[in-house]
Amino acid sequence: MLQRRRAYRNLGSFSAPLGSFAWYIRLFELLKRGLVSGDTPDGFCSASNLVPLGSGSRLVGKMMNPERAAAGDSEDSELLLPESGNGERSWRLNFDGFQRTEHKEKPRGLHDCLGVLGAEDVVAEYYQQQGEMLEGFTEMDTLADRGFLPGMSKEELERTAKSERMAIRISNIANMVLFAAKVYASYRSGSLAIIASTLDSLLDLLSGFILWFTAFSMQTPNPYQYPIGKKRMQPLGILVFASVMATLGLQIILESVRTLFSDDNEFELSKEQEKWVIDIMLSVTLVKLALVVYCRSFTNEIVKAYAQDHFFDVVTNLIGLIAALLAKYIKDWIDPVGAIILALYTIRTWSATVLENVNSLVGRAATPEYLQKLTYLCWNHHKAIRHIDTVRAYTFGSHYFVEVDIVLPSEMPLREAHDIGEALQEKLEQLPEIERAFVHLDYEYTHKPEHAQAHL
Repeated sequence: MLQRRRAYRNLGSFSAPLGSFAWYIRLFELLKRGLVSGDTPDGFCSASNLVPLGSGSRLVGKMMNPERAAAGDSEDSELLLPESGNGERSWRLNFDGFQRTEHKEKPRGLHDCLGVLGAEDVVAEYYQQQGEMLEGFTEMDTLADRGFLPGMSKEELERTAKSERMAIRISNIANMVLFAAKVYASYRSGSLAIIASTLDSLLDLLSGFILWFTAFSMQTPNPYQYPIGKKRMQPLGILVFASVMATLGLQIILESVRTLFSDDNEFELSKEQEKWVIDIMLSVTLVKLALVVYCRSFTNEIVKAYAQDHFFDVVTNLIGLIAALLAKYIKDWIDPVGAIILALYTIRTWSATVLENVNSLVGRAATPEYLQKLTYLCWNHHKAIRHIDTVRAYTFGSHYFVEVDIVLPSEMPLREAHDIGEALQEKLEQLPEIERAFVHLDYEYTHKPEHAQAHL
């Protein structure tokens, strides 16, 4: 009876829901400290009877009668804590036995066509999240066991970097040639919509220079003036470029509004001019579309930014050409209206880009799912870890900075504690999303926060 009360008191003081990830972390802390064991009394959810429920991936604690378990009347096919060779239970979190079955989708109904989420969509989203969670845990297990994540070899990385540089060069050369062609089309047509599209191509050249400069700066480190690197150059460069795009878009809007309200608002386009404009704009659009497909095959953020630029050019070229033709055959005012639409589209698109990069610079927190993966990795790092006090990840540029506070036994020698913390830091920094990791070691977790809250 005393053992039952202690077990309930140790786990009952934790407010996390039964079966949640935080609940398992608390349970394993108690297991490591010896406050809960596998032979807990009847009716208590122990580590020896944590099993999957049904065919899904939801984890629950199953109530088990020890007498029935001793008699072999048990449905437990997988253990969360597998036994080692000497009969002891492992200190590691292990989710290998919790693999979800394939979720069968029902035929789509009217609510899918209308964009309304039905009950089946919510269930499918839940199963997808659970599957992604298990995949993330498997990735962390691989890192914990091997000490590194499987990736490309040095030769493959060099080939990929060479291909990315080639994609940037091709994009810059294409932007210069196509810009010259669109300048000629603007001169022959005099269309405000085509001029707006040409200004967008000019901004592509500026963006190419900015992105090239940021990539060059990031590849030339200076540990004395920039001790934590220059990866913040990339979002800063995109912010500068987006600001220029928004400013010129506003100028196009002002000029188009002036043209709409002016008396001299006639738009003329001869047959020869029309042929030249159509040929040039369609050729530019096809080349840009090919560059979109080519640049989207890369994972590098700068090359993907080029792909975004090329896609915007496809849209602006088509809108500019259609507006110019409609202005000739229907109404003159369609041309400045098309220019206004292009300018608003440019401002809206790059405003979203500005907000995205601002969030990456102001220290936005990582998603709960990513923090969950980091917590899982930290807990499985070493048997001596008694408690995880803090797991914090936030953006500082295009990558995360991570802060982890772990609790080790107070009697542990400094040398051993240092090795545990340094090894965990190296594991964290091997994750591709993390730029730097800071691991703080402590012997208790009941203290006040280490940093001044007024500065946060």
